[in-house]
Amino acid sequence: MIYVSWADGDLTPQELESIRTRILETPAIRPETRTALRQWLDPDAPPSPRSLQRLLGEIRRHGAGLPSAARVSLARFGEAMAGEAVLPEVSAALNAIEDALGLVGVEAARELVAEPVSASAGSISSPMAEELQTILDGEHVELRDRLRRLLCEPSFKRQYGLSKEAYRELVLDWCRVLASKGLGALPYPRECGGQDDEALSVVVFEMLAFHDLSLTIKYGVQFGLFGGAVRLLGSERHQEKYLAATGRLDLPGCFAMTELGHGSNVFDLETEAVFDSETQEFVVNTPGESARKEYIGNAAAHGHMAAVFAQLRVGDERHGVHALLVPIRNEDGATCSGVRIEDCGLKLGLNGVDNGRLWFDHVRIPRENLLNRYADVTADGEYVSAIPSASKRFFTMLGALVAGRVSVAWAGLSAMKSGLAIAVRYGDKRRQFGPNGAQEVRLLDYRTHQRRLLPLVATAYALDFALKGLTKRFVKREESDQREIESLAAGLKAYATWRNMEALQACRECCGGQGYLAENRFADLKADSDIFCTFEGDNTVLMQLVTKGMLGDFRRQFEDGRAFTIFKYLTARAADTVGEPNPVAARLTDSEHLRDREFHLDALKYRERRLLRSLARRLQGRIGAGADSFEALNECQDHAVSAAEARVERIVLESFAAVADQHPLLETMCCLFGLSAIERDRAWFLESGYVSGAKSEALRTEVNRVCAELRPSALTLVDGFGIPDELLAAPIA
Repeated sequence: MIYVSWADGDLTPQELESIRTRILETPAIRPETRTALRQWLDPDAPPSPRSLQRLLGEIRRHGAGLPSAARVSLARFGEAMAGEAVLPEVSAALNAIEDALGLVGVEAARELVAEPVSASAGSISSPMAEELQTILDGEHVELRDRLRRLLCEPSFKRQYGLSKEAYRELVLDWCRVLASKGLGALPYPRECGGQDDEALSVVVFEMLAFHDLSLTIKYGVQFGLFGGAVRLLGSERHQEKYLAATGRLDLPGCFAMTELGHGSNVFDLETEAVFDSETQEFVVNTPGESARKEYIGNAAAHGHMAAVFAQLRVGDERHGVHALLVPIRNEDGATCSGVRIEDCGLKLGLNGVDNGRLWFDHVRIPRENLLNRYADVTADGEYVSAIPSASKRFFTMLGALVAGRVSVAWAGLSAMKSGLAIAVRYGDKRRQFGPNGAQEVRLLDYRTHQRRLLPLVATAYALDFALKGLTKRFVKREESDQREIESLAAGLKAYATWRNMEALQACRECCGGQGYLAENRFADLKADSDIFCTFEGDNTVLMQLVTKGMLGDFRRQFEDGRAFTIFKYLTARAADTVGEPNPVAARLTDSEHLRDREFHLDALKYRERRLLRSLARRLQGRIGAGADSFEALNECQDHAVSAAEARVERIVLESFAAVADQHPLLETMCCLFGLSAIERDRAWFLESGYVSGAKSEALRTEVNRVCAELRPSALTLVDGFGIPDELLAAPIA
């Protein structure tokens, strides 16, 4: 106690004198002991640091071998060290002094006999990781394993510190390897070198995102966007002429849709393609600076042909946006006449992709270069299409290219999984702080660390199953299902890429300064996937597309601008009954109820229905007051996005719930995802009366409990992602 009193340094001279008096006035203490104690307890003559160090050495020498039961208090610890019976009045005095010191005896005793702190590695992942990986790999396990082996080869090793130009050439070389092994042409018809299976190309895109996101995007631009435009928007003649070369990467191509002045607004693109009946050519032109093609992948260095989206004009009649194949470089790599190319330069990320800008100065191309699956121009200048409505034709054309959004959602999820695997592995190994004198505690044993990472791990699993469901529907799509698939792809792309950025930031912070080192990958993961939130459609815009889909016929009516019909529809929608929250259920706080999957699903369904109904009422009120449909939706834009997010999150939970019974860990993670979704929006559920204040507090407590239950399986969960160490390639992992 003398050592603790001096070493602690927090006692005032008055407090120290009080303790000294208490000791010296205890009758049972022998006179020679009193004399020794006076030297140690004089506030005006404190012991030297060397004396205290010697005293600590004696305490540790005599006390190190004592059982933990002897360390429940300093008084008990001292009695055990004495090795002899202590008079009751001495024991009482010692206990009183310990109380006066305000010490937690067990902690002080543990600190006194502190053992060397070990930085040993964390627990070993369970074999259940293989079971989870088997579930996630699904039906394409052979292709996934093939890609794991290929990407782990030395030739695919990541290199840091490359110049922009060197990085681009490395990514091109990697892409050529993929093409040489038939991995680029997978969705193309067999006669064009492919396997006629779109699902396979989505799997490749997902797996490449575990390796290098510049390669992922380069692959997507070449084989998905450019090749997809030829395959899905062109006719048989285009496929026969271009697809095999595209799949072999003999014809590097671009997808030139986005313009400087019209990013997400494809309908109002300015680039023109005017038909010249005398020469049987289209004249492609950039009428102004806002019409330049912006951020076009493969354009700055490697592309030889571009699928250019332009306003088609035949004679005096305009027919809306169509896609045409326009050469931009000759075989020797020189820029084609009338084409101007500019390098976008260094970007926040993805610097292995050669993004460029394109201008066209009355460039002439053959009439046959119009991708004519949905519309064509005959030799005598007649515009023909099997789809009479210009609006329907436009959305049918864009719908054929929804694969890009599906793929980007998967790439975002792969980046999220990589970050989580790194952070969880590091958190299971790295120790920091802990009880005095005891081994430091692993980061993942801290509740805040569990709270930051484990719900995101559950989200990654939930998104995996939701995206698998979307991919199956996309591959098997029928015309009647097209609009709903477009809406779902838009929503899941936005939800997945937003959650990815949230997760990567949390993971980087959870890895401290180590997470800031380039070799530990968060710099690239964050920088490269940040753009996912805005390309293939800005997420906020995409969520509004989801809302329009939720309003059903309203989307079609909104596009066509028939205000009276819109008003009539919204009046009916606003009158839909949602039902009031059950006051009894709103107050239930027992663990069994809070973990009930039906409670989670009902909560998210209720939120979705109520937000949709209230949105319809607001739109109805504004249109009824004379506002046009665009103005009405603009005034309710934030509400519309909230309703869309609610719908997407409900779909994600339903997708997870449908498969959770396959494994006990999936059941627990599905529970954590559902609880976390409700907890994250507790303010809304409280406002709506769906949960009471007490239930809101109970939700927080239950999330803590589920995180604690999943903690021992944390490594198993991230190992279940199936990312080889060579691909993860972060020293801290």
